[in-house]
Amino acid sequence: MNERAKILLVEKAGSRTGHASWKEKMCRPGFLCLLLALATLAVFLPVARQGFVNYDDSDYVTENAHVLSGLTRANVVWAFTTGHASNWHPVTWLSHMLDCQLFGTRAGAQHLVSVGFHIANALLLLLLLRRMTGALWRSALVAALFALHPLHVESVAWASERKDVLSGFFFLLTVGAYVGYVEGRRARGKEPGQETEREKAEIRRPKSERSPNSEVRSPKPSGGRVGRQSGNQDAASRFLLLPAPIFYVAALLFFALGLMSKPMLVTLPCVLLLLDYWPLRRFEVSTLNAQRSTMVRLVLEKAPFFLMAAASSVITFIVQRKGGAVSTSLPVGGRIANALVSYVRYIGKMFWPVDLSILYPHPGRWPAWQVIASAALLLAIFVAVLRLARGRPYLAVGWLWFCGTLVPAIGLIQVGIQSMADRYTYLPLIGLFIMLVWWINELVPERPWRGQALAAGGVSVLAACALLTVRQIQFWRDSEALFGHAVKVTRNNYLAYNNLGFYLSGQGRPAEAMENYRQSLKINPAYDDALNNLGYALAGQKKYSEAIPLYEAALRIRPNQAEVHNNLGNALSEVGKIDEAIQHYLVALAQKPDHADAHNNLGIALAMKGRLDEAIP
Repeated sequence: MNERAKILLVEKAGSRTGHASWKEKMCRPGFLCLLLALATLAVFLPVARQGFVNYDDSDYVTENAHVLSGLTRANVVWAFTTGHASNWHPVTWLSHMLDCQLFGTRAGAQHLVSVGFHIANALLLLLLLRRMTGALWRSALVAALFALHPLHVESVAWASERKDVLSGFFFLLTVGAYVGYVEGRRARGKEPGQETEREKAEIRRPKSERSPNSEVRSPKPSGGRVGRQSGNQDAASRFLLLPAPIFYVAALLFFALGLMSKPMLVTLPCVLLLLDYWPLRRFEVSTLNAQRSTMVRLVLEKAPFFLMAAASSVITFIVQRKGGAVSTSLPVGGRIANALVSYVRYIGKMFWPVDLSILYPHPGRWPAWQVIASAALLLAIFVAVLRLARGRPYLAVGWLWFCGTLVPAIGLIQVGIQSMADRYTYLPLIGLFIMLVWWINELVPERPWRGQALAAGGVSVLAACALLTVRQIQFWRDSEALFGHAVKVTRNNYLAYNNLGFYLSGQGRPAEAMENYRQSLKINPAYDDALNNLGYALAGQKKYSEAIPLYEAALRIRPNQAEVHNNLGNALSEVGKIDEAIQHYLVALAQKPDHADAHNNLGIALAMKGRLDEAIP
């Protein structure tokens, strides 16, 4: 007996007793959505007590004057025209501005907004999968894994990663609108003979087991409305009576908003093509030659999506290269090797999510055996899922979803110093979850204990995920916990040592801060941030002659740093080299005209030289 038939039996039993049993409630999508929302909120609620961290949050919120001043006309224009933080994502900037408009700089409230988006994404995923496949409990388990997996803590608990949950929201809305478009075309007979996975399963089911509200449609609808066996239409069905072009335009709009939240969504048109194969069943692999015209039509149907993705890719590359985020130090072979290893590491962390870190430093070069083993494993999985695609299409769709949506962040174009990042798995893991849940459901034989075994297994896995997620959230309570944990679970993490030192310095613990700066420079002597921070700590102890060479070394590595020029100017001023100090203040202001400290320091230096008329403005 299939899942839908079991749900129907439970519903009938509940109706005979006159009240809804627990089992009957578990067969209701609304009740499952409520449970999922409450569970996710309970697990992530501790983020309300967290503060901001000293990694990107200053760029995105705490020291960003445009964001802090809220939604104004000038700030909206800035959001659409800036490449600040080496990204073009105006919708994300608008989201942060609205947060500050409503909550000021209260970090907890802003974190809860991200939790709200994450809950919305989990519910959308559940409803979308159920709509496309008709499998309620499997859809609910995939959505719950998405909601509670510890790899997703970074996307939810980090203020700077609002772009993850925001882009995920528009990603799922795009898919939802696209499904509405496809069903609208079917309802109007524009795709004769093409039934969804849900419809095929319903047609194959004996009439005695079919739901009175099942969505079985004639392959050749007689009119423009979707007929149901009962003659009744629920709210979702009435919504789907809208013309298909409206859904198509809505999908394009949501996709545009998603790209303007985070450009990693550029692979979404390919995801739509995967959904055309399964579960929407708009073409069959076994008859590709006979359906060549259908395939061409489906690809051309996505042309506007591909054009938008291409435009976003070009804009992102230009902005990131201009901002200095694109690394050219790694050869192509090294980037490919890292991509292969990272795919396998992501899979490993999905199954065993321990030792998670805000940053996994790029090793520069992976051992040859590790690269070869990773390539062999990935190739074996590719061959297996493709061979099984005809009978188990969800395996191929899930695997290609995972691999494809990770391509923009897998390091083929190296951005930043990380080899991989937990946040990059936010949407890609959905593919692996679909693979596992549908496959396990198929593997477990039909026995009287089958339902109880699957339920017990699912609950156990979700409980383990929830406990690990609660534990991982604790590391995000402040920068000391976050980067202290990072240096314990990773190797040679010079950025984590530097940021830990920066936090300790702000807490009035200079000796511990300097120890961490020196540890960072021991790992990477050419790390300009640590050079600047160590110089600043020495200057705070009035050791200006020791600080000056560190500032100069930082500027040799990366000359265009307004803050370092300002710091060097201060140190030179303190040792009596006023003319040299003035030159560095001027350079700082040329690079950052709104640098208030540099303006003030330049005024003081000019006054010390007796040039009061120049100092006053």
